[in-house]
Amino acid sequence: MPNVTEITEKQQSFEEFVATHKPQLEVSGVPGIHYHTLYTKLKDEIFDAGQTFTIQQMEFEDEENEEPSYSWSVVVSDEDGVDVTDEKHIYLIDHAWTYRVQNARSQLEQVPGLVERMAALMDIQDQNKDKASLVEEVLTHMWRYNQTYNLGHLQHGSDEAMPIWYIMDEFGSRVQHSDSPTCRMVPFLYIPEQVTFTIMWPIQTMGEGDEVTRNYIELGITDPLERKSRLLPWIPADLSEISYKQVEPGKEYFEAYRMNERLPSVDKEFPELPTDRKIKVFTDIGLVENVLTDARFEMTATPEDADVLWLKVTYKDYMTLSEDMPGKRINQFPFETVLTVKDLLAIVSRRAKKSESEMGPKWLPTTFNLKSELPQFVSYYQYREASGLDNHWICKPWNLARALDTHITNNLSYIVRLPESGPKVACKYIENPVLFRREDLGDVKFDIRYIVLLSSVQPLKLYAYRVFWLRFANREYSLDHFDDYEKHFTVMNYQPEDCLKQVHYDEFIPMFESQYPDYPWKDVELSIFQAFKELFTAACSKPAPKGVANSPQSRAIYAIDLMLQWDTDEAGHRYMQPMLLEVNYGPDCERACKYHPHFFNDIFSTLFLEDTENKNVTLL
Repeated sequence: MPNVTEITEKQQSFEEFVATHKPQLEVSGVPGIHYHTLYTKLKDEIFDAGQTFTIQQMEFEDEENEEPSYSWSVVVSDEDGVDVTDEKHIYLIDHAWTYRVQNARSQLEQVPGLVERMAALMDIQDQNKDKASLVEEVLTHMWRYNQTYNLGHLQHGSDEAMPIWYIMDEFGSRVQHSDSPTCRMVPFLYIPEQVTFTIMWPIQTMGEGDEVTRNYIELGITDPLERKSRLLPWIPADLSEISYKQVEPGKEYFEAYRMNERLPSVDKEFPELPTDRKIKVFTDIGLVENVLTDARFEMTATPEDADVLWLKVTYKDYMTLSEDMPGKRINQFPFETVLTVKDLLAIVSRRAKKSESEMGPKWLPTTFNLKSELPQFVSYYQYREASGLDNHWICKPWNLARALDTHITNNLSYIVRLPESGPKVACKYIENPVLFRREDLGDVKFDIRYIVLLSSVQPLKLYAYRVFWLRFANREYSLDHFDDYEKHFTVMNYQPEDCLKQVHYDEFIPMFESQYPDYPWKDVELSIFQAFKELFTAACSKPAPKGVANSPQSRAIYAIDLMLQWDTDEAGHRYMQPMLLEVNYGPDCERACKYHPHFFNDIFSTLFLEDTENKNVTLL
């Protein structure tokens, strides 16, 4: 196949067009009879839908609102109708606005005419409204019009691979939903021009006056409750009668994340690490090789010679390790994904709740998987709305870090549309966080990262590293403008250096206690450590794949990110409640080693020698 550069330098022949675009054509289900017409229209930029279809508008008086409301439809205007077998009936639809969510506000504010066009397209009345008000209304209403795609050839997890959202032009946006649609409409990247259009073709023969419709949720979804939930942006529905109680899924759900791990044989002898010589360590992490200076360890160039394997790559074959190399140790546990994958973390954490009436333990933000629990989420959202409770949620991909593709909103339409761009969990947003006073800015959000050391599952043996790391937002906190990254997020490690506020833990503690003199840090930390213990007890309470597997050769470290939230006890006294946000395997420890050069010496001494004296660790 020719590369993109070659394609854009010359006009494509029809055969080249098909060869280059065949994966898109096949995945989208475009019938072969339309290929040549599509090729011609793309090559010559022919937008001729107006010759076959027309837009109709109906105006309604709303008794509760002085502003009129409108109903739109697209109908066949050609007296010959539209024959599903006629090759000419495939049409290009332009995109009026293409953007990534984090840039939506700035584009509406800065691109001339954009907010006015979007307001008109969305039937937002703009009389006597300033631009700021129009921007807010468009940001609210756009989830009834948004479509999405991503560029799958880009590196997973890169900024460039994040979902792209778009709104079709006035014609495409007027095509209404039907469970029995007459057309299909899909995004299509025309590679020679590197431009994305929507293409539309009939799937039923239509006569003059027949309506053009499409299925708004073309995701193979047949469950009635899920369809009703996903159609909420267009068709209001009350799901409050559905139980929002979350039931732990079966073994099959957990096995979907298995990654072909083979469990160890645990009913055999595992020799202790040698005491008559240095312990040999093999690692594929350059940082570890450079900073592990404890004289009781030495590096080896091959895993075969090693006593300890400290690996970045995921290890899977614990059975062979246990049977053929029982004397080795490794820095991973089988099925630790129950901790590190966001939806599994929520499931195993709920085992720690104190009563069945609770949504989860106090340290877990209420969390729903928007793929498997969407109707339950909608029911809970509507319950909170009816009860006058805060309804802001943070929606995250279950498999990405760095706050990528993460959204904060109380807009239900926004939330139910997000799974279209990839699997998401919705976590109750911490609307009342404990804040930190920055003299240069005011009160800002902050989060805390602790490292925990898992030495054993059966029995559970868990340590916390007492040195912790802090991250701060760069703008004063308020419960608004949730697309303002520097107000609501604290991950600044990947921003320019001058964006990263550095405060070391031993400096932070007296500053914190001066700001909150009634809350000694030792008491706050005790509650944090208690949450860690409850989490790992829950995660190790069931056998694999529903829990972290027992593996006598395994030792591991995990980073736990958390925030503090204000809560009130039964007596009405305020207290600081730790809220665990996520658990990361193989955390980036460069910052830890920069400020605490003995970090990995402490880790290795604790995990492999059980020597904890003066090692900054606490047994939980």
